[in-house]
Amino acid sequence: MKVVSIGGGLGAVQVMQGMQRHTSSLTGIIAVTDTGRSTGIVREFAQIPAPGDIRNALATLALDDDSLLTRVMQHRIAAPDDPKLDGMAFGNLFIAALTQMSGSFITAIGQISEFLDVQANIYPVTEENAHICAELVDGTIVEQEFNVRQLDKAAIKRIFVQNPDATAYGPCLDALREADLITIGPGSLFTTVIACLAFKEITQAIRDSGAVKVYICNTTTQPGQTDGYTLSDHVRQVISYLGIGVLNYVVLNSSEPSAELMELYARERVNVLLPTPHEVHNILTMNVTPVKADVADTKSGKRALWQKQDTIRHSPELIANTLMELMGERQAVLK
Repeated sequence: MKVVSIGGGLGAVQVMQGMQRHTSSLTGIIAVTDTGRSTGIVREFAQIPAPGDIRNALATLALDDDSLLTRVMQHRIAAPDDPKLDGMAFGNLFIAALTQMSGSFITAIGQISEFLDVQANIYPVTEENAHICAELVDGTIVEQEFNVRQLDKAAIKRIFVQNPDATAYGPCLDALREADLITIGPGSLFTTVIACLAFKEITQAIRDSGAVKVYICNTTTQPGQTDGYTLSDHVRQVISYLGIGVLNYVVLNSSEPSAELMELYARERVNVLLPTPHEVHNILTMNVTPVKADVADTKSGKRALWQKQDTIRHSPELIANTLMELMGERQAVLK
């Protein structure tokens, strides 16, 4: 079974981690338009696509996830007197150095994948040094990812690629057309998921593919991107890029975290999303089948992340089990 997961270095990789038990043919199409934190600093001096999510994908999927090289890839440099280096992920510098040495971002990714013995194809959605922009509902245009996800601005209306001539990486399109299962998300709706779907060749390849297409919806809202959003709002945005009738399923987490955990997130304007009958009905009207399943990791508690807001992540094992059930049902129907 050929599986392609679209998203970032966390959400798509969680899906791939779980699916590793079921197939050896895995491809991750990873967003590379981030500009914040250490990724943005590296992009500025090296003029490369964003390495951060690619780095995290490679390190997470390494055959030995506790090897010295894997750990140093994820290590953040402590340099309190140097704001540019302090908190810098060493793996981002490593990718930049290999890109300069080889002259190719793609070659650098391949070399690190080989070093770490990653048993999956990790592709950037584009090999160009591209940026995303957002048109807000008040007509304002906001440029680059860090600004797109800023708090306390007007709601996001749409995402587009800053350079209209930037194209998707060719092998991503081949993988999508040949896939048996395509998963979209979870991850930051606009700056990760739609940052990939904003490349028109990607959405066209998804439409052309005979694969089962599944959107894995986020478990919570995200300040600056989806404030006030419902589950059906998330689905509606994805469909606005793919078109009606392209998605087969949307997976909705039905596992409710503790009241204490929900309160901790709510203090940071992160609201848990659960599938009510009204939301399920709304999604059905979009010609996509909602699937309620306990797929969230609600036991780990709230994590302190470096310059990043935490959310309730999906369990790789639980999401993979749900996807395999959907594939089994789909095959039974086709027979």
